[in-house]
Amino acid sequence: MIEMNPIRFDEGTALAITVRLPKTTLLAVTTDHGYIMCGALDVGLLNERLASREILAGRAVGVKTIDELLNAPLESVTTTAESRGITAGMIGRDAVRLMF
Repeated sequence: MIEMNPIRFDEGTALAITVRLPKTTLLAVTTDHGYIMCGALDVGLLNERLASREILAGRAVGVKTIDELLNAPLESVTTTAESRGITAGMIGRDAVRLMF
């Protein structure tokens, strides 16, 4: 099952996406410019093999809900995210605000 819900921030509206798969759930919050995601996101792949795409993204591990994703510290971020002031350890909600 896939759920999509808008999340309003002062800076704009993001989209929360939950994909329920057998034995796992994928979580993402996206803006028009970037996204944060659960531990399934491979930041190393984005930074190395897909570097030319300059993907703005961050990864939080151990999260099971969108609320947890928004309130968890990011475990890793892409180099493009770092160039926008988004850092590992930053709370997901604060990173999303910088992605508008």
